[in-house]
Amino acid sequence: MTIKSPVTIKSPVTIKSPVTINSHVAAPARWTPETGGPTHQKAVTTHLDNVLPALESLRSQSGRLCEWGTELAIRLLSGQRLLAAGNGGSAAEAQHLTAELVGRFDDERAPFSAISLHAESSAVTALSNDYGYEEVFARQVRAHGRSGDILVLLSTSGRSPNLLKAVRAARERGITTWALTGTGPNPLADACDQAITVDAIAANAQEGHLIAVHAVCRAFDAEIARRSGPYTGGQP
Repeated sequence: MTIKSPVTIKSPVTIKSPVTINSHVAAPARWTPETGGPTHQKAVTTHLDNVLPALESLRSQSGRLCEWGTELAIRLLSGQRLLAAGNGGSAAEAQHLTAELVGRFDDERAPFSAISLHAESSAVTALSNDYGYEEVFARQVRAHGRSGDILVLLSTSGRSPNLLKAVRAARERGITTWALTGTGPNPLADACDQAITVDAIAANAQEGHLIAVHAVCRAFDAEIARRSGPYTGGQP
């Protein structure tokens, strides 16, 4: 067997720029404090000191916190629902509240209906796109809310337009509105049926809101236990 037309390579392949691999990769420098520079400890301690006015502000309103927890227990035991909303960090605090009610706070108890309106991501983006962000909570209030429900709105500024429109929608439906805000007076606190205002700068007021949420849950659980007795795994 012979090959009449031998194959030849007319244009041999050459590597003009050989690839080199640098095996040395410098590790990122580990952070070390500057021993001779500022430690910013004053900024930290000032922030922690500013928690105290927020706490004192809440202590002065402990009666209302107790009333909220008790009333919320009565409503939810009767089959009503809690709706909650906020923006940014306040959204996280509102969602914390609804999680405590659907789940549990301390002791085992029945689950209760509580919805964070901002947590419905598809609804939030659709409504924002179609109606504008100012309507994102109001339309959900009209969809989910029923007379006798409670709407809790959280805001450190008390000036969020979408929360103010949610109050108006709640009023149309006969829904009770509570505001948890920063320093008052402010438009949201004035618009709602009741308000707890935390007299502190925004960051510390928001920290105060978490304390307020837990205080409401304490009163809520106490009233649930008083009215329902030991939990046996059934529905409320």
